[in-house]
Amino acid sequence: MLTGISISLNPSDRARLVGIAGDRNSPQKHVWRAQIVLLSADGVGTNEIMRVTGTSKTCVWRWQQRFMEAGADGLLVDKTRPSRIPLLDAAVVERAVALTLTEPPGETTHWTAAAVAVACTISISSVHRIWRSHGLRPHQIRQFKLSNDPNFAAKVRDIVGLYVNPPEHAVVLSVDEKSQIQALDRTQPGLPLKKGRCGTMTHDYKRNGTTTLFAAFNVLEGSVIGRCMQRHTHQEFIRFLNAIENQVPASKQVHVVLDNYATHKHPKVIEWLGRHERFTFHFTPTSASWINAVEGFFAKLTNRRLKRGVFHSIVALQAAINRFVKEANQNPKPFRWTKDPDEIIAAVRRGHQALDSHH
Repeated sequence: MLTGISISLNPSDRARLVGIAGDRNSPQKHVWRAQIVLLSADGVGTNEIMRVTGTSKTCVWRWQQRFMEAGADGLLVDKTRPSRIPLLDAAVVERAVALTLTEPPGETTHWTAAAVAVACTISISSVHRIWRSHGLRPHQIRQFKLSNDPNFAAKVRDIVGLYVNPPEHAVVLSVDEKSQIQALDRTQPGLPLKKGRCGTMTHDYKRNGTTTLFAAFNVLEGSVIGRCMQRHTHQEFIRFLNAIENQVPASKQVHVVLDNYATHKHPKVIEWLGRHERFTFHFTPTSASWINAVEGFFAKLTNRRLKRGVFHSIVALQAAINRFVKEANQNPKPFRWTKDPDEIIAAVRRGHQALDSHH
């Protein structure tokens, strides 16, 4: 039991503690710690300090002692407490890690925490701690797709060059189609969002047909030319190209970035391209549609309009898409490419090397 504690403050310590206690932005625990020391220095008894600060006797004694040992800085630091969780034997940890990195027995694809816990005779929480400390996430998998295009590097540099340094007196359009957009009508109405409860939507739905959105994203302006059509054959694609032809000023050259979908390379499309000399097609590398800027617009359309939308007919779906395109064009944002093409090319090469080393 502590008795006869006497605390004296120099002017600088008192000014600092008064500032901490009076600062509304100070953590509450720092406020009452400073108050304990200030009251102690003013000769206030322990019981009164307890009443004013709302703390216990041992708490008052603890922070009086901490100030006497470490000064005002000691009041702002919490001492670390030893963990109550017993340390696992190193051999057990190594076994759990080794098991996680091997193929599990039987017809399973990966280890679970429960399975590792049984095999190593430890708790599931211990397995989770081991996995966290070693950066293991066997329940997760990251998908990838590497392009095998022999002209990958040249195509990447060509398209990135259009994004970063477009030709003068030209328009750069990122073109693609989002096919099979379903007009889904929910079988029951959902409940709206409110405090304490998220909005609801029934899992059951009714299909009312599909539509295809052809879109051309203007990289320099951020605007979109969009047309909804029932199919996505070369005839519809040519109709969309004619719409672009009519909408882009005749004085502008048109550079079109598009993927390797068969429709884009149909003989009739190639004939159309030959009759429209101001158009130049730039094809993305195979398995690399992510480089096509219009994919970002499609993602925004899906997440912000289609995913939670309720459409009673194809007409209603197409009208909603057209309104979304119109709203997007009211506040267009130019596309900015930031990734160095050499870094992309190097990453793909490393990916191929890693795959080759495992085969």
